Amino acid sequence: MLSTAPTDRPAAEAAISRVYESAGLSPPRFRWVSSPLIALSTGEPGVPGQLGQRYSDLDGTVPQALLSLGSDIHPRAEASSRLFEMWVSAPLSASWRSCVEPILDAAHGRRSPLLSWNSRFGIGWIPAWFDFVRGRRPGTARLWDALAATVNACGPWWWADERVCVVADPPETLFMETAGDHDEMRPHCADGPAVRFRDGWELYFWHGTQVPEWVITDPTAAAIDRETNVEVRRCAIEHLGWPAYLEQAGMRLMATAPDPGNRGSELMLYDLPRNERVLVAVNGSVERDGTRRRYGLTVPGHIDDPLAAAAWTYGLSRAQYAQLLHRT
Repeated sequence: MLSTAPTDRPAAEAAISRVYESAGLSPPRFRWVSSPLIALSTGEPGVPGQLGQRYSDLDGTVPQALLSLGSDIHPRAEASSRLFEMWVSAPLSASWRSCVEPILDAAHGRRSPLLSWNSRFGIGWIPAWFDFVRGRRPGTARLWDALAATVNACGPWWWADERVCVVADPPETLFMETAGDHDEMRPHCADGPAVRFRDGWELYFWHGTQVPEWVITDPTAAAIDRETNVEVRRCAIEHLGWPAYLEQAGMRLMATAPDPGNRGSELMLYDLPRNERVLVAVNGSVERDGTRRRYGLTVPGHIDDPLAAAAWTYGLSRAQYAQLLHRT
């Protein structure tokens, strides 16, 4: 699922052809593309419509043919599969959502039916699930064998239509990190693109959040202040670092105070040149990687006390906030 090795094209085409045959269809013609970004606009020469235009959810000929074979292509259909679901399917599905889906979303859009195809037929637990059910459902062994071989050969980067199957080369580079209790994988690179395909299409991620290139390559206070997306701003400030951001932004520290709802952390109130103020605080909840994020909140310019500023963000009075035992 996360391989960057070049695809064995003959093996991939042979495996996909077996998938078609198991669904009662003739083998397709293959169109190889350099990245998922190109796949959407790719079709067979002389055939009206592009791949993205011909898909409508999972209504295509090939998806329907595969779905008609029954519920065997999804592990939740097996009543005795709870251990498999816990130890194999769930972790792989989590990594799918955090690693592969953002790439496909960037290429096709979150509402694209192509994403439905990938999540159903391209997910990485298929080979392991095939091994799990192989001895129990011999009637579907041919399909499972073909799907497992396809995923092993080309990962999730394939889209099937009645006449043509579009297959993309895997990423050239893919930088990941682990996070969470189950070692979930997510894309992250602090000094360049986390994902790069062989045609030059690249994506930047900061701890699993997709960000514009400047967040990684040239984070500045001026660029951060122009950004309207709160998550992108947070990532850029984390990368630049709060001390550098505060200095570049021309903020003046007005006052500090211990945070009663987050023992061991301080509330810091800064004055901005444009008659605004920013409260810098440490998150009361631990992140998936075990750290606590520092963040800034804009508060009214007339507030000059950190506790009053923190209370304002919760809709509380200063006295009420001062009595908090724990905040999130």
